[in-house]
Amino acid sequence: MTPPEIRTTEKSQETVKPWQAEPTDAPPRTRAPRRARLGAALMGAAAVAASMLTSTSVAAADPTDTPQVVERAAGVAEAIANTTGVGPLETNAVSAITHGMLNPLVAPEGVNDWDCVPTAERPRPIVLVHGTYQNAYSSFSAIGPALQAEGHCVFALNYGITSHSLAGIIPGVNGTAAVADGAKELARYVDAVLAQTGADQVDLVGYSQGAPLARQYLRFEGGADPADPANNKVKNLVSIAGTNHGTTLNGIATIGRFMTDHGLNILGLYELPFGTGPMDQAVGSPFLTNLNAGGDTEPGIDYTVIASSYDQVSTPYQASFLEAGPGATVRNIRIQDGCEQDWSDHLSLATSPRAIDYVLEALDPESRDGVTPRCAAHAWITGK
Repeated sequence: MTPPEIRTTEKSQETVKPWQAEPTDAPPRTRAPRRARLGAALMGAAAVAASMLTSTSVAAADPTDTPQVVERAAGVAEAIANTTGVGPLETNAVSAITHGMLNPLVAPEGVNDWDCVPTAERPRPIVLVHGTYQNAYSSFSAIGPALQAEGHCVFALNYGITSHSLAGIIPGVNGTAAVADGAKELARYVDAVLAQTGADQVDLVGYSQGAPLARQYLRFEGGADPADPANNKVKNLVSIAGTNHGTTLNGIATIGRFMTDHGLNILGLYELPFGTGPMDQAVGSPFLTNLNAGGDTEPGIDYTVIASSYDQVSTPYQASFLEAGPGATVRNIRIQDGCEQDWSDHLSLATSPRAIDYVLEALDPESRDGVTPRCAAHAWITGK
């Protein structure tokens, strides 16, 4: 089947999708029968690959916001997101990961509703950026529905999909490509969301790899304008278990970095089985060195960083925390502060009721004024 034609404009890429019509008897949020949905996903992935590889410039379309232009902008965003249908609300982290691997194209409940219109109370769409070896659903099966229930327009993409590693061959195991490449995908996706919703800015929520990837987008892919922060495309960034300054993996990555820096490229050997993305997050990696060289933050952006003492993947957990630079604000939160019975680790932190409440508070502090984040027992690995 021939991939859809792509046309580039200043605001977004535009594509005419032959699978866009949905049957009249389809259940809510179901785009098409399974075969059509799989075809849509394949063509969407082809569209992304084509747009990334081509450097051909096509004449820009008339920038009037006609219904046809808006419809095609939504089509491009869906193609980049590479999601079809939705999965159930899930607060058990292991169940979410399992469902995401068995259904790698679904978005979380309430997410990627392209008819959602931002309101005066909720003017900024929220874009969710998943973690390594996960996908839009498995990382945000609990947070996505919670944000949507509060009236936010919520979107999420699947990024970093590549077969260049053994891990990347597994369906639903995303984020194995270079983090810098994922940031380029995020840049195109945010532009498409802005074009579709008519919003001036978005808020970002990044889990694990999603946090440094979002920061890479802000610094190097047009998400922030340090010369004039009024032009920033992002207002808030929430980091959950983010590998912002790299992980030692409890010492394993530290040893690997030492050996690599002294001529024995141990970490390079890991790229074939595990992918480039995980190696980019090892402490001292060239990617992180370049990302953090100019400080942690961008002017005009508010950062909230949520970490757990029991994180066994992003270690030490304090490496998640950021330091505010000029014109930025940072709030670093250890989830156990005031709630020692929350035993969330790296996997279950994104399903913690307390973490979810902090996310809601960061993105809409006025409506959460006086609301104390929940404190409940939350298990290591599974959560619930």
